[in-house]
Amino acid sequence: MDDLETLAESIRNADTAAVLTGAGVSAPSGIPTFRGDDGVWERFDEGQFTYGRFRSDPEGFWADRLELQEAMFGGDYEPNPAHEALAALERDGHLEAVLTQNTDGLHADAAAAVRGDDVDEPRVETADSVLELHGNARRVRCADCGRRRPADPVLERAADGELPPTCDCGGVYKPDVVLFGEQLPGAVIQRARSLIRESDAFLAIGSSLAVEPAASLPRRASSSGATVGIVNLESTPCDDAADVVRREDVTEALPRLRELVVEG
Repeated sequence: MDDLETLAESIRNADTAAVLTGAGVSAPSGIPTFRGDDGVWERFDEGQFTYGRFRSDPEGFWADRLELQEAMFGGDYEPNPAHEALAALERDGHLEAVLTQNTDGLHADAAAAVRGDDVDEPRVETADSVLELHGNARRVRCADCGRRRPADPVLERAADGELPPTCDCGGVYKPDVVLFGEQLPGAVIQRARSLIRESDAFLAIGSSLAVEPAASLPRRASSSGATVGIVNLESTPCDDAADVVRREDVTEALPRLRELVVEG
């Protein structure tokens, strides 16, 4: 039995299995990563995208956010085989949830596709089985009343000169993502940690595991007795806590993992 078969068996036999995904899962779809060679932060100053700047200089924040949004999500992109494999595992009852650091909404698109839903338009809502730890760039939220709405119309208004774009209540819209200096949504991280405690199998896929609190999740899972697997092209700080470590392209490893789970 090789290590991918070990992971498949642990998922197949688990009462609860969960997955954490990072930028390496969306990179094959054409979404640029933030760090590393040719990462977004090589071209942009991450210090310009803090929650403090949003509050003190919303006009300047939004001017820079438009450029960042175009760099991140301006091209055509869609779920890749890794997204699809995870969505199929969840649909078939093998995964309780996907926890993602990504804000691109591709897990929701994949979940809709495997259910046979109409996916001509990108999904704005979040699938119940997906925990978006850092939010969703396809939405905006009013900083005053909390109203959420699709981002595209608001981005168009900003591009036409409405800086910053505002809600009907007069509040400033904020990208519905977690900015530097902003806390993660309490309910989301609480559910994530509950899932980790309950999981018999836990996979971290395409994540450098360098950003908290997601970075600590594999160790929490290991401490709770879960079988832990890491699939990432580069080493991570949590490799020593994993039962299985794969240095492999996620678009190849995940479809094969799903096949092994089903075949078993």
